[in-house]
Amino acid sequence: MARCDVCFHHCNIPEGGRGFCGARRCVNGAVIAENYGKITALALDPIEKKPLRRFHPGGMILSAGSYGCNLRCPFCQNHDITWSAGAMSLADKAETVTPGALVETALRLKARGNIGLAFTYNEPLIGWEFVRDTAKLAHEAGLVNVLVTNGTAELPVLEELGPHIDAMNIDLKGFTGRYYDQVLGGSLEAVKAFIVRAAQLCHVELTTLIVPGENDSEDEIRALAAWTAALKAADGRLIGPGIPLHVTRFFPRFRMTDRPPTEVRLVHRLADAAREQLAYVYTGNC
Repeated sequence: MARCDVCFHHCNIPEGGRGFCGARRCVNGAVIAENYGKITALALDPIEKKPLRRFHPGGMILSAGSYGCNLRCPFCQNHDITWSAGAMSLADKAETVTPGALVETALRLKARGNIGLAFTYNEPLIGWEFVRDTAKLAHEAGLVNVLVTNGTAELPVLEELGPHIDAMNIDLKGFTGRYYDQVLGGSLEAVKAFIVRAAQLCHVELTTLIVPGENDSEDEIRALAAWTAALKAADGRLIGPGIPLHVTRFFPRFRMTDRPPTEVRLVHRLADAAREQLAYVYTGNC
């Protein structure tokens, strides 16, 4: 048995078994990233789709995903590669790609406007070693690196990745411990700590999906925006008001089909509330 220290779950994984994320395994008494180089999704996307609105706008980016996740969002739109039964079967089915081969693919796509690599679709931090190795090579090749993440990783992981990441979109899925703990299987405090440090290391944008009956009050979005607005750089400068926030509309998905899509007017009203404290607030899925 070995303990995994990638995220707050701190799984004690028996020999041959997998952790909560489904992608880290105990082999010969050590925890390894079983999904290292296992690619389940690869697409050239507009960078605005990540979503990033204030980082190389108009650019394209090669987006790569693996399998597994350390949250249990019941509305996950990528559940087939994250945490459903089907996702757990991908260890033997996914194509294995080396960091160098992925960077070569990204370089070939520069002719189509590609500026780099985005690690996305599933939760990339549970396979952070592949992200680190690939992103380092991408930087050496003159490409940029983007991380699209739920921010649920311990800070030593972030410190390993920080020098190689140029921008992140981090899900700040709500602003109550109850929502993170009871609905998402996560930790709000872990995500907040991650965001604080990430904002000191690279360009950061945040995304909040508004789920009816869960995180859809003006009081909650104002609390979230106020916390974001107070973020500071490593040298103490106030940077929070300039951090972009994406307020996005929920649609019934996966195991959360018991409620309707978020009303468009509600999304816009909550975005207006966030704009009281943040300079760049965008609406999505509307």
